[in-house]
Amino acid sequence: MSKAFYVTTPIYYANAEPHMGHAYTTVVADFLARFHRLDGFDTYFLSGTDEHGEKIFQAANQAGMDPQQFCDHISQRFRDAWQVLDISHDDFIRTTEERHKAVVLQILEALHAAGDIYYDEYEGLYCVGCERFLTDKELVNGQCPDHLRAPESRREGNYFFRMEKYREWLRSYIRDHPDFIRPTGYKNEVLALLGEPIGDLSISRPKGRVPWGIELPWDAEHVAYVWVDALINYTSALGFPDDARYRAYWPVAQHLIGKDILKPHAVFWPTVLKAAGVPLYRHLNVGGFLKGHDDEQKMSKSLGNVIDPFEMAEKYGTDAVRYYLLKDTVYGQDSSIGEQFLVERYNADLANDLGNLLSRVRALLTRHTEGVLPAPSQQEADEEVIAAGTALVGQVRSLVGRLRIFEALETVMQFVRQLNRYFNDEAPWKLAKAADGRERLGTVLYNIAEGLRIVSVLLEPAMPSKARQVRTDLGLENYTFADLTTWGQAAPGTKIPAEADILFPKSETGKPKRQAPPKKEAPQVEQISIEDFSKVQLRVAEVKAAEKVEGADRLLKLTLDVGDETRTVVSGIAPWYQPEELPGRKVILVANLKPAKLRGIVSEGMILAADDGGGNLVLVGPDQDIATGAEVH
Repeated sequence: MSKAFYVTTPIYYANAEPHMGHAYTTVVADFLARFHRLDGFDTYFLSGTDEHGEKIFQAANQAGMDPQQFCDHISQRFRDAWQVLDISHDDFIRTTEERHKAVVLQILEALHAAGDIYYDEYEGLYCVGCERFLTDKELVNGQCPDHLRAPESRREGNYFFRMEKYREWLRSYIRDHPDFIRPTGYKNEVLALLGEPIGDLSISRPKGRVPWGIELPWDAEHVAYVWVDALINYTSALGFPDDARYRAYWPVAQHLIGKDILKPHAVFWPTVLKAAGVPLYRHLNVGGFLKGHDDEQKMSKSLGNVIDPFEMAEKYGTDAVRYYLLKDTVYGQDSSIGEQFLVERYNADLANDLGNLLSRVRALLTRHTEGVLPAPSQQEADEEVIAAGTALVGQVRSLVGRLRIFEALETVMQFVRQLNRYFNDEAPWKLAKAADGRERLGTVLYNIAEGLRIVSVLLEPAMPSKARQVRTDLGLENYTFADLTTWGQAAPGTKIPAEADILFPKSETGKPKRQAPPKKEAPQVEQISIEDFSKVQLRVAEVKAAEKVEGADRLLKLTLDVGDETRTVVSGIAPWYQPEELPGRKVILVANLKPAKLRGIVSEGMILAADDGGGNLVLVGPDQDIATGAEVH
């Protein structure tokens, strides 16, 4: 029987549109869910929206809408966002659903029956944004630190839960279960809070002031406090208390939250569960804030400094945004994000290291093995890359288990860079020209393809679509982590597709490329006469030297032998060819173009290249040896 894994996002408050902060936590949860599925776990992944409370009632009034209609709209926006971000949740719960209300009433009845509920009047400082009373210690310069406004003084009669009664029990439980709250810094923060009296928890609001909520089962003039109502979603979605899903998944539950809702999840929730006789969840995983790179405040709807996940996914592709959020943040710490940083990560890791390697190995397989994966004949020079590849899944599994997701992805990308070094050191373009290089060429190309197979599976939780595209472009099928500890799972003789889209088109800040750009129809070209065509002089040339053009990612400076002269040509083939693989190659030169200056270099012609249909350029040349300078007719 497979092991179970249950992960939840926070129950998102449905008072405004989803933003990048919501997207971040949800992408982390989705990564963990996909990771555990690939690792053989029986996985359940929950997200949803919290739809009761004073703040939503106010927002609906301001929008001129009925609260339920308002919640319907916002909840749908969250589900739309998760679809854009390719979130694989098994369930999306809404706290206005009857299945949830029924469990809330059960839990409240249990607390009431246990004698842990009483009525009293309370006066304190209330933050509508947080939907709770704040203590003086929680204020910064008299303001809520999360919403940057002063709370209002309130006095009202409410029902209270005897939370203080369970303070010492919770303190001992956390000490006895050191990984109950992760990372450690947040555990220590909660223990410090529990070192002093925490008081009892107001669990209701007068219906006359907050009519939008679940009525208390013993007093219809009061509605349940939103934080008590909302937290119960983690069990109501599983069919508490009798459903098989509850029995299977609740014992291994892991909550992912932001640090701004630490107290409700780390104090309110476990004490309510204890009082109701419900076992506790396994882990509370606490994330930091996302901040703009030039902004020290967390991203917040109320502060108006959010980044739109829809816009970023539209510009750069869903998988690029997912990868960036996971790779450039440390879960548990505050992280700065920005579009410029996203583009830099996109180009460095995805376009250059991963995408370019895939393009190069595909081009060589197409050119030299008829697009068929060759059978390898491993040598001592291959042992290092094989050992690194087969050890990778264990290293990544260990890091993800400790929520070191950014390190796990960096470990995978280090292996990608190792594959690039192996490719350059073995120089398969030279092996292709050597009389005795055929067998070695096949082995090198096979090992690169096999390495990319392993990489694609380990990157799939972060980049589901693009990881599958890597395997598709190599003619490979889907795999699980169980297929990664043995080198050689890619079957020799596999035929790679003739055409493939560029995995990650190069991007510049402000000029992003979209994921999966649609193929364009061939433009209608005006016909020319034979006399017009005869004006074009085509000649065979040999590349003598090649180097990158400074400040231009797409350009190479080529020195060409044209038989009776040497010419310099600047060509936009850098994304598909490394400078070191070009010397000795025969190309076709358009020899009578007017010279043009590109990046300060005078280019004396143009070399021909064909588009393979997927946006990759392939140089055109003679199919047998021929003298340089020969005319092409």
